[in-house]
Amino acid sequence: MMNQEEMLRKISELESMNDQLQTEIRYLDKLLKKVGFSEGLKTLKAAAHELLDQDKDAEGF
Repeated sequence: MMNQEEMLRKISELESMNDQLQTEIRYLDKLLKKVGFSEGLKTLKAAAHELLDQDKDAEGF
């Protein structure tokens, strides 16, 4: 079991990791918008789902 000092250290590590990940996601979202995905990650995810659906349809024939 962790003591309070260890828990605070772990919380600090997780907060730092969360900050880094949020920064990366924001950066990726901006890049996607610059290359033509109008809503960034949201549009990319929709396009990926559409491609996967097309692959499933093509396999069905």
